[in-house]
This record gives sequence, structure tokens and C-alpha cells, in this order.
Amino acid sequence: MLDINALRAACAAEGTGSSDYDLSPEVAAPAGRTLRAAAVLIAVQDSTRGLELVLTKRSSKLKHHPGQIAFPGGKVDGDEDDITAALREAREEIGLAGADVLGTLPPHETVTGFNVTPVLAHIPAPFAPVPEPGEVEEVFNVPMSHVMTPANYIIERRMWRGNWRQFYTVPYGPYYIWGATARMLRGLAERL
Repeated sequence: MLDINALRAACAAEGTGSSDYDLSPEVAAPAGRTLRAAAVLIAVQDSTRGLELVLTKRSSKLKHHPGQIAFPGGKVDGDEDDITAALREAREEIGLAGADVLGTLPPHETVTGFNVTPVLAHIPAPFAPVPEPGEVEEVFNVPMSHVMTPANYIIERRMWRGNWRQFYTVPYGPYYIWGATARMLRGLAERL
């Protein structure tokens, strides 16, 4: 059964990072690109159904990635480290006051030019999210058992900048979890 110790061990396991280009090697990353540092918080909490993952639905009014399912997160500012940035973004976006950091996972390169470090954390107490209305339309939970089951992932494709690009999806109810979010979750599932 999935528990906090298994998640902590997954962070400590050897391995390489992932990329939005993983499933589409024919789509080349732009030459000379400079990746910007970012971090996301993969936050889990206890429930009567076991561990649950906290995700957001981004505001449909945002310029970038409107309406997409995402982890709380964003750019690493100034002299912040990845963990500080992920926790700050979770506080700003969903009102998370504190979480026990279990570790970090290898970075994920996005097609939008970010090198994203996933920070895995456990929310130790009951948590009532407060979505930041300018950024977050909804905060919801998904059973970890769902996203940690590789058979629940589907590979789909879309045309992007004149090329077909393949990506992972892991749908859950009305939520279409895809792209970098699904790829980072798939990477965690592979480590377990």
C-alpha cells in the first residue's frame, strides 16, 4: 500500500529527469534555449480513501495554460531554492500554510522553456484550500492510487508548432490531467 515512507523513498531513488519531448523524439527542443527555473508542489494528504493528491484547475482568465489542471507552482524567484519556491507558490495559490517536505524528484523540462523541480510534500493536518481567484478556479483531490497506477495513463497526441507531439494523460472524472503534470506524476509512479 502506498504510504509516506514509499513516497520519501521514491524521492531518494536514483534516476534522471523527464521532458515534454520524451514521447516525441522527432520534435526537437529549440537550439540554444535557456531554461528558466520553476518548482511545483506535489502535495498529498490523508483521507478515508488513503492518500490523495491536491491539484488545481487554473483560471480560464489566465494568459498561459488557462483552465488546465496543474500543481501549485511557478518560477523560482531571486535567491529562492526549489523547495522554498514550491511552498511559496502553494501558499499564494491555494492557501497552504505548511507541509512536510518528503524530498524532490528529478527536474522536468517543458516545451514552454522551464526546468521544473517537483517537490513532494505531505499535508499533516486537515486542509481547507483557499483558491487565489486570479490564478486558481478550483482545488480538488485525486486518489494517489489512481495516478500511481501506470495502466491509468493514456498516450495522446496533438499538433503543436507544426508537428505532432505525444503526451501522457491520466483522466480522473471530469478532470483532464495531461502534459507536464501527467508526465511528472507518471515519473513518480515509475519510481514506486
